[in-house]
Amino acid sequence: MKNIAVLLAGCGVYDGSEIHEAVLTLLTLSQAGVHYQCFAPNIEQMHVVNHLTGEVVQGVKRNVLEEAARIARGNIKATQALDIDKFDALIIPGGFGAAKNLCNFAIKGADCEVAPEVTGFIGAFRDAGKPVGFICISPVMIPKLYGAGAQGTIGTDEGTAAAFTAMGGEHHRACVDEIVVDEKRKIVSTPAYMLADSIAEAQSGIDKLVHKVLALA
Repeated sequence: MKNIAVLLAGCGVYDGSEIHEAVLTLLTLSQAGVHYQCFAPNIEQMHVVNHLTGEVVQGVKRNVLEEAARIARGNIKATQALDIDKFDALIIPGGFGAAKNLCNFAIKGADCEVAPEVTGFIGAFRDAGKPVGFICISPVMIPKLYGAGAQGTIGTDEGTAAAFTAMGGEHHRACVDEIVVDEKRKIVSTPAYMLADSIAEAQSGIDKLVHKVLALA
């Protein structure tokens, strides 16, 4: 049975992992009959956002691993606990946490850096030649992790696509139900809620991404 790692960035679209995208990923993996294990970096969130008002909550700190455990129902491990030999592939849901906690793209754009814990974690899959699926905004990390010419999509947003290109990546426009595959590097990406207007639309691309990642594994 294939064993797939899922990297989470907290809990909640504005400061962590997008919950619908995370759950759809886990559901599709389960329906495919494979085993999965959630991971998250044991680091502090960039900030905490009130998801009712959209405002940053002052004076409150939260831990990415502890928050991500909400989605994983407690069955989650810190990124440093990865044994790469036990996993066949990795999938990374989106949400602003991917651009705030896994990297700092939300602040620095094309000058962003990927968090050291995350660089090591995703880099283990890259170096082992194992496929990685990037959903929603998480593909902004692709050029930083895979170098010049790495292919991916964040959908159709011109500003984000320009930043992707400025970092050395090769961006491809894609609709919500499409995936972009870098066969050479075994990278798969899909826009999901970068474009989706509903959970059903988000599911259309995530389903294709999961199954392509499994096919490459």
